[in-house]
Amino acid sequence: MKSYVLLLMAIVLLSCEPEKSNDKELTLDKLNGFVQKGPYLNGTALILSELSGDFSATGRTFNAQILDNKGTFEVYNIDLASPFVEVKADGYYYNEVTNENSSSQLTLFALSDLTDRTSLNINILSHLERSRVLYLIHNGKTFNEAKKQAQSEILKIFEIEKPDMSSSESLDITKEGEDNAILLAISVILQGYLSVSDLSELIANISTDIREDGILNSSSIGTQLINNARNIDAGVIRANLENRYEALGMNTAVPDFESYIQNFIENSDFEYTAFITYPASGANGLNLLDTTNTISFSTQGIFSLAAILPEGSNLKVKIVGSSWFFPAFQENTGWTYGDWNSEEKSRIFTSTQTGEIDYRIFLENAYVVNCDSVTQICDTTYESINTTIYVYENDDTEPTWSRVIHHKE
Repeated sequence: MKSYVLLLMAIVLLSCEPEKSNDKELTLDKLNGFVQKGPYLNGTALILSELSGDFSATGRTFNAQILDNKGTFEVYNIDLASPFVEVKADGYYYNEVTNENSSSQLTLFALSDLTDRTSLNINILSHLERSRVLYLIHNGKTFNEAKKQAQSEILKIFEIEKPDMSSSESLDITKEGEDNAILLAISVILQGYLSVSDLSELIANISTDIREDGILNSSSIGTQLINNARNIDAGVIRANLENRYEALGMNTAVPDFESYIQNFIENSDFEYTAFITYPASGANGLNLLDTTNTISFSTQGIFSLAAILPEGSNLKVKIVGSSWFFPAFQENTGWTYGDWNSEEKSRIFTSTQTGEIDYRIFLENAYVVNCDSVTQICDTTYESINTTIYVYENDDTEPTWSRVIHHKE
C-alpha cells in the first residue's frame, strides 16, 4: 500500500512540472543578403535581433558585417525561438546620384519572417515600411497582412500601384525586373541631392507621417520628393551605377527605373518649388536675368548675369547682339563661356555650379559718327538697337524664356 501511495505521489508531481518549451524552433546555418541604398560598403555593421510573437525584442541577437562593396552580408548559426526578426545595418554607402561614397553613415532596418527564408535584403522600402507594419500588427493585422498593406501605401506615395509586388526584403537593385526597378526609382527619388543627414531626416519624417493612417499628409515632404525627382538626371544615375558595378566585377543590368521616376513627375500632385530664381540685382548691378526690372542707361552700364540654382539644376544663357562685352578674367563666378559666334553675334554662358552665380556684363549704346567731307565737322547720333537674351533651364533644348533689352539714348 505504501509503495502504491509513493508511486501515485510521484505521478502527481510529474504531472505538475511545467512543460519545457523548445527555444530552438527555427535554425539556419546561414542567412545572407544585401544592404542597399546604393550598395553599402565593406565593413558596415549589421545586427539581427529576434522578435517575439508580439514583435518585441527578446534580447537574442546575432552580429555580422558587410563583406564587400556590393553590400553582401552573411549571418551564421542562427537559432531562434521565434521566426520574426529585425535586421539593422549602419554604415556608409555608394551614392548613385553624386557618384561618390556617402560622407556619413545611414541606418536602415528590415522586418522579416524567416520561416521559409535563407536570404533577405535591407533597403529603403524595408526601412520605410517598418513603423507602419508594427503599428498595423499591434492593431490586429497579421505580419503578412501588415507588410502587404504598408508596402502598397508607400508605393501610392510615388504614384505606383502593383498588387503583386514582391516583399521588400526580396528586392535587389542590381537585378532586372519591374519590382527591382520600383525599388531603385524610390531609392533615387528619396536620395536626390540630399546629404546623408537630410536623407535620414526625410525617411524618418515619412515613416512618422504614414505610421497611423498610411497616407503622406505633409505637403512639405511631398514637395521635397517632387523637387528631388525633377532635379536629378536619371541618365547620369544609370551610367554611374553601370560603371560602379563594372568596377566591382558585377555582371548586372540596371532595371528600368527611369519610367517610374517620370511617372511620378507627371502624375504627382505635390508642389514643385525648386525653381531657378533670378534676383533683382547681383554683385555687379541690376540683373539682366530679372525680367521684372526695367533696364535704362545713357551710354554704358554695368550689370550682373545672376541666378540662384537649386542643387541638381543647371543653366545656359545665350546673349545675342553687338553692343555688349565682358571682362574675360573674373574669378569664382559660377559661369563659363563659349566661343564668339560671329555670324549670330552671340556667346553662350553655362553654369558650372549650383547656388549663387554671377558674372559682370557691360551694355553700351550703339552710336554712329557722321563727318562732313568738306567741313570735316562730325556729329554723333545714337542708334536704337537690341540685345536679346535666351535662357535655357535644366537642359532645355528650346529657350525656357527670353527677353529683349532695348538700347537707346
